[in-house]
This record gives sequence, structure tokens and C-alpha cells, in this order.
Amino acid sequence: MTTPADRSAGPVAPPSPPPDSGRLDAGRAGAAALLAYVIWGLSAAFYKFLDFASSTEIVLHRAVWSVPLLALLVWMAGRAPAALRVMADKRALATLLLSAILIASNWWVFVWAINADRVLDVSLGYFINPLMNVAVGVFIAGERFGRARMIAVALAVIGVANQIIAVGEIPWIGLFLAASFTAYGYIRKTISTDGRVGLFWETLIISLPSLIALFFIEAGPDGRFFSGPYEAIMLILTGPMTVAPLLLFIIGARGLHFATIGLLQFVAPTLQFTVGIIWGETFSFAHAITFAFIWAGLAVFTLDLLRSRQRAVARES
Repeated sequence: MTTPADRSAGPVAPPSPPPDSGRLDAGRAGAAALLAYVIWGLSAAFYKFLDFASSTEIVLHRAVWSVPLLALLVWMAGRAPAALRVMADKRALATLLLSAILIASNWWVFVWAINADRVLDVSLGYFINPLMNVAVGVFIAGERFGRARMIAVALAVIGVANQIIAVGEIPWIGLFLAASFTAYGYIRKTISTDGRVGLFWETLIISLPSLIALFFIEAGPDGRFFSGPYEAIMLILTGPMTVAPLLLFIIGARGLHFATIGLLQFVAPTLQFTVGIIWGETFSFAHAITFAFIWAGLAVFTLDLLRSRQRAVARES
């Protein structure tokens, strides 16, 4: 939940718009970005209908069927030469190999959690993600943030502590999704590769061993692709479900300010949360306290984001 300055999605990470792209009408851009986050959020419901297959089989198909669509997207965007140049850049390839491992593990835990009826844990992870980005910026990247954002991070930490103490469990799914997505974004910022090109190479890297693994899975008794047309179509659709929100985000990001994107990113985990509630997952008073602290942290973060945007507008005028 791609999503986020370069990063899902949704369980899949959206890239930053290319610097030479023209700005689009704000209304259309906002609609495109909003639809991207809606798809990322509702993808939790989509993967619920793939519970006939294992998480591993779903993720393998997701990688394989995303490659041709991403290749088409890269070609239509005129980024094919840039994609070919990556082959000669050993440092970029090594970095993309690492980021591919991170995003593949993120996808697998995301899908596994949904099929295990842990969608609320998934939403918790993507609510935490922006605040974890702030923490990484302060403690690892050495960035400076104001008191408000530090308070936001502290509130999220209290929420996680409540989950451990009151609920009696470590929210490892949410923490893993947030941590892997944050690490993915941090690593991807170390190279200048275009977001679409980078995601194409990541899925290509994942798809090569995925094809080999799928050969044995589908040939054995556990494979579901050849069980019937419904199973085959649903597994194929994991590709478009990965690429479509990515494309919409790229379109929308061209006409939106970072502050607006920062607010829209909360749409996906909110919808994931709703899906979890609708599917009847356990949500006790202790869980409510956990989410309350994290939502409070997000409220503080959002207000600070809006104030920063207002100050920027004032300086420009």
C-alpha cells in the first residue's frame, strides 16, 4: 500500500514524477491520484478473492504478469533507452536487486496477511509508514524535523507499545510492512533511476526466478492456475492491479503538490481498515486505543504538513 514520495503500494511503491514532466490540471491530477490510492486500498478486498491460491503462488504471478505491462508503460513513456542503460550500471543493478528483494518480501507478507484475515494489521502498517519515514529521516538520514513531527512519531510508538502490552502481541505484520516499505524507499533514493524504469527492473528481477518456481508449482498438485478460467483470470489480474494504480499515481503526481500527495496516501490504509472491519476481523477496545494513538500521530503530522505548505505558499507570493 505500492504508495508516499516514491513508495505502493498500496502494497506497490509509486515513483516520483520525472522532472521534465509537465504539470496537469489540478482537478484531473487529483482525481487520478485519488483513484490510485483507492485501488491500492481496495486491493485488500481483491486479494481476498484469491484465497484459493497460496500467498507464494499469488506473488509469483503478480511479478510475472506485471512485467509486460510495465514494459509497455516504460516504452510509451519514452523511457526504453533509460531502461537499457541500467544494464550497464552495475551499481544501479545491485541496488535494484536489493530493492527487488525488499518489495517482493513486502508483497508476500501483504498477500499472506490478507489471506490470513489480518487486513487490520496491514492497514496499521501503512498508517505507520509515513511516521516511520519521519523517524528514518531523523535518526538515519540526519534530517531535521520540527517538534510536531517528533510528537507524531512518539504517538505512533505509544500506539505500538499499547498493542504489545494491552493486546498482548507484537504487531509484526504492520511493523514489517512499514519497515520494508520505508527501507525500500530509502534505498531507491540512493539511485537516480526513473521510478517506472526502476520498478520494471525490480519486477523483471523477481519474475525470472518466479517463472521457474511457477513451472514446478503449476505442474504439481498445489498449483491453481489451471484449475479453471476463474482462477487463471484472477491470477493474471494481479498484474494490472499492480500497474494500474502506479500509472494513475504518475499521472496525478504531475499536477499535485507534495503536501496533497501526503494527505492522499492515508486513503489506502483507511480503505484497508474498512475492508478488515467489513470482513469481521477482531477489533477490540485495546485495538481501538492502538489505532487512536497512531491516528493522533497522523493528525499531528497532517497539520504540520499543511502548515509547511502554507508557509511555502506565503514565501512564493
